[in-house]
Amino acid sequence: MKNILRFGALALSAVALMGCSNSSTAEGSKTDDSSEPVTIEYWHVNADTQGGKTVEELVNDYNASQDKVKVVAKYNPDMYKGLMQNLQASVASNSVPDVVQVGWAFKDYFSQNFAYTDPEELVKEVDPDNADYFKDNFLSNIMDLAKQDGKYIGIPYSISNPVLYLNTDLLKEAGLSEDGPKTWEDLATYAKTVKDKTGKYGFYLQEPADNWATQALLESNGASILTDGKASFDSAEGVEAYKLYQDMVVTDQSAIHVPWDQGVQSFIDGNVAMLYTTIAQRANVQDNSQFNVTAVESPQWGSKEIKLPAGGCMLAVTSVDPEKKKATWDFLEYLYSVESMAKWTEGTGYVPPRKDVADSEDGLKQFLSENTMMKPAIDQMDGMVSWTSFPGDSGLEAEQKLLDMRDKILSGEDVEKTLKQTQDEINELLK
Repeated sequence: MKNILRFGALALSAVALMGCSNSSTAEGSKTDDSSEPVTIEYWHVNADTQGGKTVEELVNDYNASQDKVKVVAKYNPDMYKGLMQNLQASVASNSVPDVVQVGWAFKDYFSQNFAYTDPEELVKEVDPDNADYFKDNFLSNIMDLAKQDGKYIGIPYSISNPVLYLNTDLLKEAGLSEDGPKTWEDLATYAKTVKDKTGKYGFYLQEPADNWATQALLESNGASILTDGKASFDSAEGVEAYKLYQDMVVTDQSAIHVPWDQGVQSFIDGNVAMLYTTIAQRANVQDNSQFNVTAVESPQWGSKEIKLPAGGCMLAVTSVDPEKKKATWDFLEYLYSVESMAKWTEGTGYVPPRKDVADSEDGLKQFLSENTMMKPAIDQMDGMVSWTSFPGDSGLEAEQKLLDMRDKILSGEDVEKTLKQTQDEINELLK
C-alpha cells in the first residue's frame, strides 16, 4: 500500500508541476471556448436516507445559479472508509476529484497519504479579497477540528453526535417509561423487557463501515480506543462495554446485529424500540416513522462522564488544476452560505459548523423551534471528543480490524480474547 500511495502522491505532484497536462482532454477541463463551464467532481458518502437528496438539491441549485462551473456529485458507498479506498484507487490511476468529504476518523490517514490544499491558502490564492473568510465565519474551536501541525486539512462541514431515538408507543406497550433509559445498564434492561413483552426487538446500535458508535459505547465507560499512538481498547472497561452489547445481541436476543440501513429501517418499520445512531438520521426517522418518535441524549455508564466522538466530516480540496481550484472555491462558498448550511441541517440533522446559522432568520431559527429532536444533539455537544484516527498508512486496515472484531463479538466469540487479539494486530500494524 505504501508504494501505491507514494506513487499516487508523486503523480499528483507531477501533474501539478506540469499545470495538469491532461486538463485539455479530461472531461470538465477548461477549453478554448470561454463559455464552456469548468466541471468539478464532489465526492460524498451521503445515501438518500442520510443527506443524499440534500446533496442533489444543493448541487442542482448551484449549477442552475450560474454558468461558469458545473459540479458533478459522486456518491461513495461504505461511508468514509469506502471513499478513502476509492480515492486511493483514483490517485493511483492519476485521476482525482476536486473536493471530497473526509470523515474525522480519517483525518490523519488522509493528510499523510494524499495531496490537498490548505483552505486558507486556497482562499489567498484564488480570492485574496476574502482572506479572512474562515476567521469571520467560523468559531476557532470548530475550525481546529480540521487542523494538524498548524495547517488546515479541510473545512468542517458536518458535525454530529449519536442520540437515542425512541419508539414511545412500543415502550409504552412494554410498560416502560416513554422518557427512555438514562444509562447503558438501564438500556439493556429496557431492551430485554421489550423483547419479552412484545416479541419485538428492544435495541439497535448503528453498524456502518466504521466504529463511531462503538467508540461512544466504550469510551463513555472509561475505555480508550487509542493512547499515545497505540490501540488500547483491551481494558476492563472495554470488555465490560462490549460484553453488555454482546449479551443483548447473543444472549437475550433483544438487540439486532444487521447492516446500518436494515437496522434503521427496522426501527422506522416499528420493529425496534430504541435506535442508537447519528442525529444526521433525524430527517429520515422523523419523516418516515408511523408512530410517536422522539430522541433523547446518549445514555451514560452509571455516573461516568459521557464521551461522544464528533461525527461527520470536513471538505478537503484535492483539485490540482488552477482553474478547477478556483471553481471549487466558488462551489464551497455556496455550500457554506447561511442558506445552504440551513438546508444541509434541515435535510440531515448535522449541527452547522458556521457560527451564525442557528440564530439567523435566513438560517435555522424557525426550524430549530419546530424540530425538537435536534435538542439532545445540541445539548450534549460539551461531551464531544475526537473520533479516533489511526496514524500512518495502515489506518484503513486498522479500521477494518475493528469492524471484524465487532462482527466476531456479535457472533458470539469470547469478548476478552477477541479484544486482545485485535489490539495486538492493530499495534503490529502501527509499528
